[in-house]
Amino acid sequence: MNYQDYIWDLGGTLLDNYETSTAAFVHTLQDFGLHASHDEVYKALKVSTDYAVRQFAPTNKDFLKTYKANEAKELEQPILFDGASELLAQIIQQGGRNFLISHRDDQVLEILQKTQISAYFTEVVTASNGFKRKPDPESMLYLKDKYQIQSGLVIGDRPIDIEAGQAAGFATYLFDDMKNLEKFVDIELEKE
Repeated sequence: MNYQDYIWDLGGTLLDNYETSTAAFVHTLQDFGLHASHDEVYKALKVSTDYAVRQFAPTNKDFLKTYKANEAKELEQPILFDGASELLAQIIQQGGRNFLISHRDDQVLEILQKTQISAYFTEVVTASNGFKRKPDPESMLYLKDKYQIQSGLVIGDRPIDIEAGQAAGFATYLFDDMKNLEKFVDIELEKE
């Protein structure tokens, strides 16, 4: 194992949520009499939710609230990327620690329970903690100081995750798929 501590992003890294978020966003656009293609919305959401709203519904003040409600309904059935749970468990088994930082509210805790991975995290930081959003490294510096992290890897699917991790002095990995990540962190998953 190349690192002792792993700081994870949730959406797009452990949780395969971009499809559900895109479906909720397109549905919300239709509710407001607007239209954008699935692919356009997907690409915009990969930048950020705020960016997507500015692109497709900049003058609709209630759009974000409605979209978040629709997205929450979609996320009632969260789906992890294949191999995510096994990798988290293997890190623990090999003496490592997992942490999670998300800009979402405490809905994250429900998602972790539903996907049965909450026990794999030493600490979960959400919007409720009050830290500035990534790319600000404030939440990562909090974890670094609290847990005396010396050998940490930040794993996320967007440039803001990488920027925050680097600013906090951590190694970083821009997530593309679980198999490549397993090779990068040099963890062999036990096969059943």
